[in-house]
Amino acid sequence: MGSVAALALSATMALAADKTIGFAQIGSESGWRAAETTVTKQQAADRGLDLRFSDAQQKQENQIAAIRSFIAQGVDAILLAPVVATGWDAVLQEAKEAEIPVVLLDRQVDSSEDLYLTAVGSNLVHEGEVAAEWLIGAVGDKPCRIVELEGTTGSSPAIDRKTGFENTLKGHDNLQVVRSQTGDFTRAQGKEVMESFLQAENGGKDICALYAHNDDMAVGAIQAIKEAGLQPGKDILIVSIDGVPDLFKAMSEAEANATVELTPNMAGPALDALDAYWKDGTMPPKFIQTESKLYTQADDPAGEYDRRKGLGY
Repeated sequence: MGSVAALALSATMALAADKTIGFAQIGSESGWRAAETTVTKQQAADRGLDLRFSDAQQKQENQIAAIRSFIAQGVDAILLAPVVATGWDAVLQEAKEAEIPVVLLDRQVDSSEDLYLTAVGSNLVHEGEVAAEWLIGAVGDKPCRIVELEGTTGSSPAIDRKTGFENTLKGHDNLQVVRSQTGDFTRAQGKEVMESFLQAENGGKDICALYAHNDDMAVGAIQAIKEAGLQPGKDILIVSIDGVPDLFKAMSEAEANATVELTPNMAGPALDALDAYWKDGTMPPKFIQTESKLYTQADDPAGEYDRRKGLGY
């Protein structure tokens, strides 16, 4: 490392070393969520930060209590991955009055932008668009009945991934979403809801494709499809979002077709923004966007599986 770069890194580390960060995480409902937690803890450790972690077990009231606890502890900043989009105004106002900057990770809130410093995440609508564009290309002009596994009701990924997907299908009358229900982002619920879809659609024979708002629900659905005597990835095309290892494993075994990656490293850009803010008051943009990359069976899914397993999924 050159001397200038070394000095810059040293200054950043010194700046962050005396800072305490509260992290109000949703829970561990998916492999991707577990990876986000692992990466966030590693990013904090690499920067010498004192990270105080709270697992809300997918309950907003637990996250609000955690944020109030962080405020009482006098932390220097709070990272929040909000379980749902609404109901944050009061507690975010409390953080603002305490002069504690809040950075949103991977999800948005329906609150005034002046209540948080910035939000780091993918363009959730775009993720749904990418998934739909892949399916349009895969199906062509053939009629296709689609079933949809939605994420947690009221969460920004569920709302936006649905919007992007369905808006992109407009004008493609041969592709029709015939059933849509929440699977709460979990494998167990994804399997259970897919079983009901299969029963309602002639044992699954009338289903052309599954669109799942995350990979974990897709993995659960794959099991249900196999138990119904059908071949996932062939009899029913499968496209989902996140890029977790087990979905790549399914793709390597031709049991899934495509996934749109959501990087688990939201904390890196978030902490970079906080470093600049602490250093000289630099205000980041209100949204820091990460990449949404499409992967298919042609993209060495076995190799991607091995690589991602090493990231803490």
